Amino acid sequence: MNEGQSREGWNEQGDWAVEARGLVKTFGNHRAVDGVDLNVRAGTIYGVLGPNGAGKTTTIRMLATLLRLDAGSARIFGHDVVKEPHIVRQLIGVTGQYASVDESLSATENLVIFSRLLGLGRAEARRKAADLLEEFGLTEAARRPLKNFSGGMRRRLDLAASLIAQPPLIFLDEPTTGLDPRTRAQMWVTIRRLVKTGSTVLLTTQYLDEADQLADRIAVIDKGHVVAEGTVDELKSSVGTSSLQLKVQHSQDIEGTRRIVEQVLGIEPNVTAEAAKITAPLADADRVTDLLIALRNTGIHLAEISVQKPTLDEVFLNITGQCVKENTTGTMEESNETEEASI
Repeated sequence: MNEGQSREGWNEQGDWAVEARGLVKTFGNHRAVDGVDLNVRAGTIYGVLGPNGAGKTTTIRMLATLLRLDAGSARIFGHDVVKEPHIVRQLIGVTGQYASVDESLSATENLVIFSRLLGLGRAEARRKAADLLEEFGLTEAARRPLKNFSGGMRRRLDLAASLIAQPPLIFLDEPTTGLDPRTRAQMWVTIRRLVKTGSTVLLTTQYLDEADQLADRIAVIDKGHVVAEGTVDELKSSVGTSSLQLKVQHSQDIEGTRRIVEQVLGIEPNVTAEAAKITAPLADADRVTDLLIALRNTGIHLAEISVQKPTLDEVFLNITGQCVKENTTGTMEESNETEEASI
């Protein structure tokens, strides 16, 4: 079956880009993936969030036919990864955590070679290479030997190479690790563009804000298990309601504000008299309007008002019960990290 036939076939398989049931992978005595279920809807960004050693990369490699499943089943656009690996490989693109570029070649030469291997003509390959180098901010370094590239530049080139032939499903395994904040934000724009132009993206990440910004749904993986799954808002709601924070202009109004908050919201708020601040849980955001009207009618003026949702940090802590900290690269780590077995 050629590539055109495969892509035509996946459109007939329905709404699911990935359907995985009970995935298991064991290395020696270490069960890296232990019964993972995933459902990824076509045309979305699906985030897999977890600390180092959680089983994210091993899961991706099984779905991408790069690792044999020890148990369970997986289908990509309806095609079984074990029984139809040749079809699955035509439907996916994979970007790993480490660069796959040839350091003896320039950036342009790398991209042209990859393009030619994917069947593009010489002129089209050069045009594609130039477009990708511009998108990833590498135009000025296009002819520079890769041995002179920084780690972040090599990472960007690897990502560019993976996007030459935009497949229906793209696995991005921690795609922004090692990138500076500006380039990372650029990559977010690229990922959103990929979905808008027809691809599905399965993204693994240790960056909490990255999952928050990009993913339509998120699976939290810990020690080889999916411990939570849902939209960002669903996961945040699982750890509690939003909180309303008020600061009055005049400290003498603090007691009156407290009484009105209690009457309107039906909840006794927390009061910090010295800072003239009031904080209260907020189950129904629509009640904020009623509260503001009540405060205005009594002549109380606010200096500040904000509604804060629970963060993904709080979600992870609540779900796993483990300490999560920011390391020097801004990613999540477990306090007792278990490295995934080498593959």
